[in-house]
Amino acid sequence: MNNFFVDTHAHIYSEYYADIADVLKRAEASGIKYIINAGCDGKSNKEVLNLLNNSAFYGVIGIHPENVHEYTDADLTLVEENCQNSKILGIGEIGLDYHYEKTSKEEQIKLLEAQLKIAEKYHKPVVIHSREATQDTIDTLKKYHIKGVIHSFSGSLEVAKIYIKMGYLLGVNGVITFKNSNIKDVYREIPLENIILETDSPYLTPHPYRGSQNEPKYIKNIAEFMAELKGITVAEVARQTNENIIKLFGPIF
Repeated sequence: MNNFFVDTHAHIYSEYYADIADVLKRAEASGIKYIINAGCDGKSNKEVLNLLNNSAFYGVIGIHPENVHEYTDADLTLVEENCQNSKILGIGEIGLDYHYEKTSKEEQIKLLEAQLKIAEKYHKPVVIHSREATQDTIDTLKKYHIKGVIHSFSGSLEVAKIYIKMGYLLGVNGVITFKNSNIKDVYREIPLENIILETDSPYLTPHPYRGSQNEPKYIKNIAEFMAELKGITVAEVARQTNENIIKLFGPIF
């Protein structure tokens, strides 16, 4: 289990990538065997579903908090209807984001809770986006008996320990490689057993490729940075993070 990597969070949509087949070829050449493609609204959820016939793709689908004003009941129905699809591993990307939408907190929490209820009903993990909403995220998640991952975690060690105690993994992406980022100091203190790797493609391209479009092949760079941070081999990073993925999402490989 230490000879390949998984990108546990990417947005591989046709609006971002002209040739998805080429993206997959480059990923495979870098040792990335699987990609968990994350939807965030009705349109992208359908695209995630349509790409599942490719053996490299798994998916999670959900309604992102930034789409709180646009989603429909049909979008939520689509999420629930696919909870028993074996290649849909969880519900995401969902959560709370108060960076731009401070006036919609109640609506965001309502949307999040609607999706957490679905996750609890079907025993699905969740992929949580939380920006400038830490306490509300924690308080809301505590109401439900579910597990999941805190996508793109960039909070304090104290907050990391809270999420870990709640049973959540932390998603690490290219931000950890940024020269101006202090999050590496937090991850140095977090056991690898609590971490999975992600790109958040097409966003957050790791150093030294910042400024170019991100894609799953860069998981290798994140793994190499994590190995150096932890003083272990890249193979050990692959083995442990893959074990963590199976623990969260089930025996998908």
